[in-house]
Amino acid sequence: MTFWIISAALALLLAALFALALLSRRAGAEHPAAYDLRIYRDQLKEVERDLARGLIAEAEAGRIRTEVGRRVLAADAQLSRAEAKAEQPRALTAAAAVLLALSLTGGAFALYARLGTAGLGDLPHQARLQAAETLYANRKSQAAFLARLPAPSAPPQEAGYIALVERLREAVAQRPDELQGQQFLAQSEARLGNYAAARAAQSAVIRLKGDTASAGDFVTMAQMYITEADGYVSPEAEAALRRALKADRTDPVARYFLGQMWLQNDRPDRAFSLWSQLLSQGPEAAPWIAPIRQSIEDIAWLAGVEYTPPAPRETAADLPGPSVQEIESAGEMSPAERQEMIEGMVQRLNTRLATEGGTPDEWARLISAYGALGDTGRASAIWKEAQQRFADTPDALETVRRGAARAGVDQ
Repeated sequence: MTFWIISAALALLLAALFALALLSRRAGAEHPAAYDLRIYRDQLKEVERDLARGLIAEAEAGRIRTEVGRRVLAADAQLSRAEAKAEQPRALTAAAAVLLALSLTGGAFALYARLGTAGLGDLPHQARLQAAETLYANRKSQAAFLARLPAPSAPPQEAGYIALVERLREAVAQRPDELQGQQFLAQSEARLGNYAAARAAQSAVIRLKGDTASAGDFVTMAQMYITEADGYVSPEAEAALRRALKADRTDPVARYFLGQMWLQNDRPDRAFSLWSQLLSQGPEAAPWIAPIRQSIEDIAWLAGVEYTPPAPRETAADLPGPSVQEIESAGEMSPAERQEMIEGMVQRLNTRLATEGGTPDEWARLISAYGALGDTGRASAIWKEAQQRFADTPDALETVRRGAARAGVDQ
């Protein structure tokens, strides 16, 4: 009720101000004809004084009286017409003021009735948090969410590749405890869009590694859930991400996807906490930085935080990071398009390191990125190449090893 009283008072006050502006005249404003009349009357008085003092003759005084009198009559007629015009539309002006007041108040309430939510109660901070917790607790499982999506279409593959995967399936079925075979199978099934089979193989990878399973192994599992659900972070995907952070609480990919999950469950404050840290830590070329930089200011606003994103610490000349156009378009992309953009960025880095070489940090970043994309085979191959390249520089090799550890291929 208080809302309606305040709204009505504000609408009436605004309407009254407009009406007052229409009905009132400008204070101190005077028609030019009124000023001329005063001048002409003073001139007539001046003529009489000059005549009495003998400064002008009677004939000259008569001529001046006639001329000034003519001007007085003209000015008086002009002033009369102006006053008549000012009084004539007074009633119309009042009617326009009333109509304006009705339009402002009635139109405002009609617009609110159409666009607003009449009767909606207040949403204090605690109530919003409780609603978000309820949303989070009752969100759909992976299977329930997938049931709402259209049937997925398998990406086209060459017949030779499909036949190769068939042989790989047979080989893994005969030797289920062979780690490398399960790794290749998980990667191959995911590429074919067979995410249930890919997760089964990845579960076998984690089982075979046991206590040595890395954060990258669990992140790979989570990404299979998330990619299959078109970006939705289900409870099953969250469980895999939590296990990744238990193995390595600093894993950036797990933190990125947890931030995405909190956004989906109306907790921008938690998403901002995770993503702002990732943005400040960099590196700018990391595949998760572009989508974060695109949306972090909006997330900060939703979280009620005053925030200015840090400037990129690396330039395009230093690292093959995303272009300005890629950063601007990342927020408008679907998860599949964003994934394709990320893969393209990683491939550019791979090409540059293969042809021009690079720093140990860049090698570590490339291996970590392929691990995050679920391409552990390529991450492992690059790690082996890096071991040969940096064999004589233990410090540099240790830097690359950390990237391999994040990807889960540092065996």
